[in-house]
Order: sequence, then structure tokens, then C-alpha cells
Amino acid sequence: MSFSQQPPKAAPQIPPKVFKIGLYAFLAIMLLMILSNTTFLTIDPGVKGVLFERFGGGLDKEKIYGQGFHVVAPWNSMIMYDVRIKEQVAEMDVLSKNGLNISVELSYRFSPLPNKIGYLHNEIGKDYVGSIIKPEIRSATREVIGQYLPEELYSTKREAIQDEIFTKTRDAIEKKYMMLDAVLIRSVQLPEKLKAAIEQKLEEEQLAFQFDFKLDRERKEAERKIIEAQAKADANRILNASLTSNILKDKGIEATLELAQSPNSKVVIVGGEGGGLPLILNN
Repeated sequence: MSFSQQPPKAAPQIPPKVFKIGLYAFLAIMLLMILSNTTFLTIDPGVKGVLFERFGGGLDKEKIYGQGFHVVAPWNSMIMYDVRIKEQVAEMDVLSKNGLNISVELSYRFSPLPNKIGYLHNEIGKDYVGSIIKPEIRSATREVIGQYLPEELYSTKREAIQDEIFTKTRDAIEKKYMMLDAVLIRSVQLPEKLKAAIEQKLEEEQLAFQFDFKLDRERKEAERKIIEAQAKADANRILNASLTSNILKDKGIEATLELAQSPNSKVVIVGGEGGGLPLILNN
């Protein structure tokens, strides 16, 4: 038995023209993928961009790019900043005016100045919260609370302290191209003994205020009664001074005549003694 050996088949040859077309298509796809990430950009709402020109003047700090579609040369780069208002919380221990330790938790709202992100990126960078805002908030909080007693922070001066911290921080970060929207003291933790003493003092002050209010009300009521009695006395004194004996007699006669004219009565008039008024007797 004999076996004939078949010669190996040759691999199919790709025509040069097809190969060139495929190569060009591959290169075009790769180029498009590269350019789509660097040339065709979309800036989302609430975001601003600033352009860095590698072979030009570097960072263009004045021109700000808003939301939408943008075409950028592949050798340049667009630096984007979220300019919406954000909130963060800070917890810290501070010393009061009398040297007591107080734990404070506050929140603050901030954002970059949209038309200054070029300067912000050039001088500070994207970590502006950690490098500028947080240190300024902490510094202002310690400085302001250090001027107040614990009971003032706990009760009466809380809003004033918030406003002072806000003003100091705002003035400091505005010079660094950032905006502060608000500072809010969320909680104040005092030592338990001090907290109990302050609450007792506030309760006693409230009771004293209520007692003073009652005393003032009673004092005003007494003054009202005195004024009323004085008015009555003055009225009686004026009336007595104006009522002479002749006027009284005349009034009595008028009253007697009116009674005598009543159709339902039979009247007997009897003269009184000493010039007195008549008497009227019914049946």
C-alpha cells in the first residue's frame, strides 16, 4: 500500500491595495481615538475651563470656557474647575476667653470665583480647599472664640460669633480667588460640669426675669388704681365746689314737678321745714 504525500497549501496573499486601505483605516481609527480625548471636549454644567497652551503663552488666565462642546488642539490641555457651591464640615478644639477647652463643629459653604479660576490654578492649584480654606477657617475660629466666654458661645453670642468667623474667613480667601457663602456653628460641646452650671445660671436668669416682669406688672396696676382714685377725687371736688344750695333747691323743684305730672299718682305736697323741698306722697 502506498501513500501519496500532498504538498502544503500556501497562505492566501492579501492584495497590496487592500493591505494599504486596512493600514490607513487602522491609523485613522487610532488617531481619532487619541484626538477624541484631547481635542474634542465637553464641559459639563457647573464647570468652567481654562486653557494651557503648550507652545503658546502657557496658561491663559483671562479666557474662561463655559459649558458645552469645545475643540482644543491636541498639544494643548483644558483644566476644568467645578465652580458650584460645596459644603464641608470642620471639627476642632478651641480655647475660650477664660482658657477652657471647647469642641466646636461647624460647616462652611464655598466655591472658586468662576472668572478667576485661571489665577487660582496658576497660584494655588486644585487643592485650594486643603491649602487655603481649611487653614483660614480654623485660624478665624480660634481667634474669634478666644475672645468670648463659654456661656456666650453656648447661648447669647452664637450668631455674632458665626458672623465674625464668616467675615474673617471671607476677607482672607477672597484675596485668593475664592468665595465664602456661609459659616454655621453646628454644635458646641462643653465640659459637663460647665454645661450644667451654665444651664442652671440661664434658668435662674429666666426666673428672675419672670419675677421682675410680675413686679413691674403689679407696680403698673397699683399706679393705675392710684391714678383712677385721684381722678375720682378730683371730679368729686370739682362737683362739690359747683353745687350751691340754690342749685340743689332748683334741681329738687324740677324733679318734684316732673313727679307731680304723673297721671297715675295722686300727689300731696307738704312743705318741708327750714326751706326744705316739698314731699310727694302717693295713695
